[in-house]
Order: sequence, then structure tokens, then C-alpha cells
Amino acid sequence: MKENGEFHTHTASDGTEYSHSHDEMHGHKHSHKHTKAVLNRISRASGHLESVKRMIEDGRDCSEVLIQLSAVIAALNNTGKLILKDHIENCIVDAVESGDREVIDNMNKAIDRFIK
Repeated sequence: MKENGEFHTHTASDGTEYSHSHDEMHGHKHSHKHTKAVLNRISRASGHLESVKRMIEDGRDCSEVLIQLSAVIAALNNTGKLILKDHIENCIVDAVESGDREVIDNMNKAIDRFIK
């Protein structure tokens, strides 16, 4: 199997061949249907986190800060769930079809880190 943008073929256990290429440095590159929503959510969470930072700088009540911080954490977790859904619907389906165990192993590692 060749990496870094070069075209290559996998052979599944049933003999079916699947051909594709990898992007520059990592895994499969697919278009995901939720990319715009993910980027919007990340932008909103980033703005919200900046607001929390200002609250801390302004000496706001700790309970208010914690409530707002929990909202940022929930927004990021929900964004992670959306990324996970996209990844399963695209990359993991392709990996299973092509017998690419590495993509599945990487997904399991990412889930272990995301869900702690």
C-alpha cells in the first residue's frame, strides 16, 4: 500500500478490489455532509470560550463562569459526535468495504481519547 496521495488498491477477504488514494499525511479524505455544520459549531464554541475568558478576566462569579464553561464543553462534545457520525458514515464504511483495518484501529483509538 502506498501513502501520501499515491493511488493504491486493497483486496477484501472475498477478493473484491477497492482502489483509492490517501491525502498528504493521514487517512482517507472524503467529503462529509456535515463539514459546514461542524465548522459553524467550532466557530460558535470558540467565540463562547472567548466570552468565558473575558468573564474570568473581569472577575465574574465562579458559578456563572462554570455554567458557561459547561456550555462550551457540551457544544464541543456535540460537535465531536457530529464528526464521529460523519466519520462512520464515510470513512469507516469505506474502510470496512476495502478491508482497511488501520482506519478502524485509528477510529477506536480516537474514540478512547474522545470518551474519557
